[in-house]
Amino acid sequence: MNYGEFGGQYVPQELKEKLNEIEREFTKAKNDEKFVKEYLHYLKQYVGRPTSLYYAKNLTKYANGAKIYLKREDLNHTGAHKINNAIGQILLAKRMNKKHIIAETGAGQHGVATATACSLFNIKCTIFMGKEDIRRQRVNVDKMKLLGAEVHEVTKGKGTLKDAVDEAFEYLLNHQDVFYLIGSAVGPSPYPEMVKNFQKIIGEEAKKQIIEQEGKLPKAIVACVGGGSNSIGLFSDFIKEKDVEIYGVEAAGKGLNTKQHASAIYNNKIGILHGMKTYIMQDEKGNIEEAYSISAGLDYPGIGPEHAYLKSIERVKYDSITDKEAVEAFKLLCQLEGIIPALESSHAIAYAIKIAKNYKNNEIIIVNLSGRGDKDIETINIY
Repeated sequence: MNYGEFGGQYVPQELKEKLNEIEREFTKAKNDEKFVKEYLHYLKQYVGRPTSLYYAKNLTKYANGAKIYLKREDLNHTGAHKINNAIGQILLAKRMNKKHIIAETGAGQHGVATATACSLFNIKCTIFMGKEDIRRQRVNVDKMKLLGAEVHEVTKGKGTLKDAVDEAFEYLLNHQDVFYLIGSAVGPSPYPEMVKNFQKIIGEEAKKQIIEQEGKLPKAIVACVGGGSNSIGLFSDFIKEKDVEIYGVEAAGKGLNTKQHASAIYNNKIGILHGMKTYIMQDEKGNIEEAYSISAGLDYPGIGPEHAYLKSIERVKYDSITDKEAVEAFKLLCQLEGIIPALESSHAIAYAIKIAKNYKNNEIIIVNLSGRGDKDIETINIY
């Protein structure tokens, strides 16, 4: 599937055949009432959906502007939005009689979610994770192993998310029985559309909940963007609402004027990465540049193709938040609301605080709190 000029399948023919098989089965499954019913059953009874939409009264008072609501994806089983997609793709893999699941992970949340779902359905699980991310996210590595997954350490490159994706695709090419469970809205078609389909529950719930609580739609919605699964999940049901302003927040790292950031949009170059055409971080010779963020889940040198399209048509405004601003927001939410957010989510919190004054006191901002921050405590302590 293409999104304007973005998306596509820029992969070897052998991989295209595997992808087309997945697309055929996904198309059937999403229109299969029995499949959808089973998926929603696990989201309710196992994951714990719907997650709450919480009015952050103290944060709102601090920001001194619009009312800030938090979509509490941190309350899901495994502590993040990733489980929504993991359950959906595992059910699809079972439908296709696949016996071995592989996945990539950066912050470890997708790895934990995949390992959890594989344990639930008794399927072999291998997680590809960069050596640097293994160092940063040791707690999640230990969780994956406890859940029965094999964690494959990727030593190539910088040892972060891009390198884990590279090695997972290479493994997929060479193994017939494998189903690659991609965690973000990236990669060749049909993965971006498939991940969006299993994450759109976030936006559907948030819209229904805010109308129930406030009797109207929000004025703005905000979510962090690495590859972009939590954000496209929130955005999906609001894109058609022209009066709702949408903000995607990338990682500015140590500053956009440095080489240490992860803002593909700021880089403003279109290229091919992991089988998709999108905005990527590349040098003048077309080589992929290393991305950097204090948050492992945003440490990716590209952006999902639908995000690239939404940027190109100016439906979504993409901006960025630095490490320093994210850490400050992390601590602030802990102290004001008693909620420990993931560092990824802290980028969105920081941005919501920044823009709140642009809105009236009776207007609403919804922030996707994509995950909890247990995994980030050590990083925060040494920052």
